[in-house]
Amino acid sequence: MEQEKQPQQAIPPEELAHLADILKMVNAELEEAQLSVERMDEEYREAQEYIASTHGEGDPKEMFQTRMLMGQIDNRGASAVVYRDRLQKTKASPYFARIDFRPQGEELANPYYIGLYAFRYQQQLYVIDWRSPVASMFYDFELGPAFYDAPQGHTEGALTLKRQFKITNGEMEYAFDSSQNIQDDILQQELAHTSDEKMKSIISTIQKEQNQIIRDEKAHTMIIQGVAGSGKTSIALHRVAFLLYRFRNTIKAQNVTIISPNKVFGNYIANVLPELGEEPIFEASLEDLALVQLEDGVDFVGSRDPLETDDPAWEQRVRFKSTVEFVQLMDDFIARLPQLAFQAKNYEYKDWTVPAEWIQGRVDVYKRFPLMKRLEMVADDIHSRLENEFLREEEPPHRNRIFQALRKMLAMKTTLSAYRAFFRQLGKERAKLYKPFQKGVLEWNDVYPYLYLQAAFTGLQESRLIKHLVIDEMQDYSPIQYAVLNRLFQCPKTILGDFSQSINPNCPYSLEELHQFYEGSTLMRLEKSYRSTWEIIHFAKQIVKQADFQAVERHGPAPELLEFSTEEEELVEICRQVEAFHQGKYNAMGIVTRTNSAAKELYEKLKARGAGVELITPESSAFHNGATVLSIQMSKGLEFDQVLLPQVDGETYHTDFDRNLLYVACTRAMHRLSLTCVGKATPLLPFHGKEEEQTAQA
Repeated sequence: MEQEKQPQQAIPPEELAHLADILKMVNAELEEAQLSVERMDEEYREAQEYIASTHGEGDPKEMFQTRMLMGQIDNRGASAVVYRDRLQKTKASPYFARIDFRPQGEELANPYYIGLYAFRYQQQLYVIDWRSPVASMFYDFELGPAFYDAPQGHTEGALTLKRQFKITNGEMEYAFDSSQNIQDDILQQELAHTSDEKMKSIISTIQKEQNQIIRDEKAHTMIIQGVAGSGKTSIALHRVAFLLYRFRNTIKAQNVTIISPNKVFGNYIANVLPELGEEPIFEASLEDLALVQLEDGVDFVGSRDPLETDDPAWEQRVRFKSTVEFVQLMDDFIARLPQLAFQAKNYEYKDWTVPAEWIQGRVDVYKRFPLMKRLEMVADDIHSRLENEFLREEEPPHRNRIFQALRKMLAMKTTLSAYRAFFRQLGKERAKLYKPFQKGVLEWNDVYPYLYLQAAFTGLQESRLIKHLVIDEMQDYSPIQYAVLNRLFQCPKTILGDFSQSINPNCPYSLEELHQFYEGSTLMRLEKSYRSTWEIIHFAKQIVKQADFQAVERHGPAPELLEFSTEEEELVEICRQVEAFHQGKYNAMGIVTRTNSAAKELYEKLKARGAGVELITPESSAFHNGATVLSIQMSKGLEFDQVLLPQVDGETYHTDFDRNLLYVACTRAMHRLSLTCVGKATPLLPFHGKEEEQTAQA
């Protein structure tokens, strides 16, 4: 059983008195806010009743003014409700920390209480927002010299007090000073908690290296390489919350999008920003973007699972299109596309001729536009030229007629014909690497290469609304997919993941290649895991042979490996562990299989035996507590109090790539990890005997 450290320290009486004063002010403000909401509800009701009583036949001007008034009340009412709800959260826990900072050259230190939200009462600020410049010192410094940078400038001084609180439902549970190793004790207590259905905010336990990432406002593209359990997704979302606070006049929640691997993960992280006081951000997948962008008449089939596909020709197609070289080949082709696809000829209308050289010159002038857009612009130019040259009263041909004449000069009429030509010019062998699913229907591995070419041929709908893009699980996307995302979203980006957690053996590029792909990007590494116990991390890092992988010194039971003679014995043990889980203190148990089909098969067997389990598939949309059977693919980003890995035999896991899969599965566990198999376990796992354990501890 893991040990839970509980902070022990007498709460200073002045802190209890201060909390009582703050709560008195919050209650007074909350009462006023509630009255404000009720007043606006009443005003809105009266306006509605007036419109209903006149049956819409009153004075039109007065009716218009009433409707305008209703709109204004509605907006103010929504703001009032948000403020009231924020005050209710403030009442439950007004702040979590206090720092006393003495600016250089001054004798007295100023106390600052730090909370989830800033709190003002009668024009005076009593609690500062955790994202404010002054609050950064809580995360970055111990007692002694400290500084903060604000838009107004750089301020140096000294921290004379650093204190952390836990306040629940308005009651102070503890107050802890930094001189007594506050961060470690508070962190240990938080990490020992059981898992939640939704990812939570971590503002009270943000570590220094995490805080640097959150508050970096200069990086146009930030790449975060973080080991399993390092908090990278949470840090990225807290960074979004910080940017929304820092640039609140220019960026709102609706200007931020996150690309996430599946709907279950999207649902799991959906509460973080609302918990931090921000609106939810839009979440999308690569499939969602493709559906919006692909031209009419072009469709695609979903991605095939590489772990369940035995098709060497398909693997070769996917691997080729997942390389940096492939992007370079497409760039070369796109550079030559205007010459390959368009052969200018004289345009003739009655007695007038527009020379081919002139047309080609105009096409070249508009080189920053897609080819079809260039032809539209040249058609406009020809129309204007003929309009100027016609001396008698005669209309020039319509622009569309000119455009159609230019289209006839194309050797490649569509993006699809250009895409086929791209493969043909690569040579006979590589030409086979394009294989449509059926006419007009692309394989998934062709969708983003096609979109990249479409950008040059007919264009993409680039987003001007999105001002910050978050890309999670960066290791699972190919260079050509990044190339398209860069076309669609020409805005700052936060890109995060762990290249040791790649679940696609056919996408073999590296972190270094991604870093080079984003020239001038900031690369940050998070090498400490906070999710799992020391024993689980020690076990997992031996699987992938990763030395630069640190664990927080939080202990629990060592992972257990159980080998059985028959499948029946293994199933009985899994059922026993599920039953023990339901009788125990934990919230979430993950039974993690290698593939989705293996998860479904195991789920049906367990259900037939009456085991209380649920199933997560690629079609699922939410994550819930309880015992869940799911694949490694669907477990990405999630965490469970305990994890059971069945079928860890040498036949199921035997390749070097399977090391990544085992690493992902094992590091989903927070407190307890079990592995089972029929026969001998895979040699990819570290030997789990007492001798090995003693050697490791020695």
